[in-house]
Amino acid sequence: MLSDAGSIPAASTIENNMKLVWSNLCFDFSQKTYIMGILNVTPDSFSDGGRYFDKSLAIKRAYEMVENGADIIDIGGESTRPGSESVPIEEEINRTIPVIETIAKKIKVPISIDTYKAEVAKRALDAGALIVNDISGLRFDPEMPKVISQYKIPVVIMHIKGTPKNMQVNPVYEALIPEIMDYLRISIRLALKFGIPEERIIIDPGIGFGKTFEHNLEIINRLREFALLEKPILIGPSRKAFIGKIFGDAPVTERLEGTAAAVAISVFNGANIVRVHDVKEMARVIKTADAIKRERIQK
Repeated sequence: MLSDAGSIPAASTIENNMKLVWSNLCFDFSQKTYIMGILNVTPDSFSDGGRYFDKSLAIKRAYEMVENGADIIDIGGESTRPGSESVPIEEEINRTIPVIETIAKKIKVPISIDTYKAEVAKRALDAGALIVNDISGLRFDPEMPKVISQYKIPVVIMHIKGTPKNMQVNPVYEALIPEIMDYLRISIRLALKFGIPEERIIIDPGIGFGKTFEHNLEIINRLREFALLEKPILIGPSRKAFIGKIFGDAPVTERLEGTAAAVAISVFNGANIVRVHDVKEMARVIKTADAIKRERIQK
C-alpha cells in the first residue's frame, strides 16, 4: 500500500501527460478540469429527487447544463443516497433510456450512464451514452467489465464501502487512503483482466459513499495521493451531507458556497473531473481554480 506523500509524482508530470481519448473525443487534462453535470431522473435522489423525473424537464436540464459549461452529462435512474433501495432493472431503463436517446442526437458532449448494472449500461450505450460511471468499481455486477470492454468506452471506477443501503452505518477504516487505493487497484486489475485499456479508466474515491464527515475532509485534503494510481481523478462533493454539517446541518438548498469551496480545493489538489449539480456556478469556480493552479505548475 502506498501512501507516502514523498512518492507522489509531481503535479506537472501527471497532469500534463494524461489524456482520455475515445470515439472522436479527447479530454486533455493538462488544459483544464472537466465538469460532469449531474442529471438524476429519479423521484428520490438526495438533492434533486423528482425535479427532473419528467422526461421533458430532464431533457431541458441537459441542454441547459451543456450551455452552462458541462463537459459530460451524467444520467442516473437510481438513487444511491444513504439508505436507498435498489431499483428494478427495467424501471431504471425506463427512466434513463428515453432521455439518453433524445439528447445523444442533439448535444456534442458525451453522456455518462450512472449505473452499476450491466444491462442498464448496455442499453444506455446502445442509446448513445459514451461513458459508464459505476459506483461499485465494477464489483456489484460481474457482467459490467465485459460490457465496458465490448463497447470500448471509458469507465469511472468508484470506491464504496458496503452498499448504498448500509454504507453510512458506522463506516470504519484502519487506514483510510491506503484502503481506498487498494480497493481501486483491485478494480483496475479487474478492468484490465477483461480488456478495458489502462488509458480509459477514471478513478473516484467516493465522497459520501461509506465515509464519515472526517473521512470526506481527509480525502479532499489528501486527494493528490491518488495520483499514484496514474489515472484521471474524478470527485463528487456537490451538495453532500458533510458540507451541510459544516454549516450546522444546512439543507441541500443551502450548500452552494460550501460546494464551491470543496470543488476549488479538490481542483487545486489534483481533481481532473468534478461531478456537480450547479454547473454554471461551478464552471466559474473551476475556471478560477484552474488559473491559479496553472500559475503554480508553470513555475
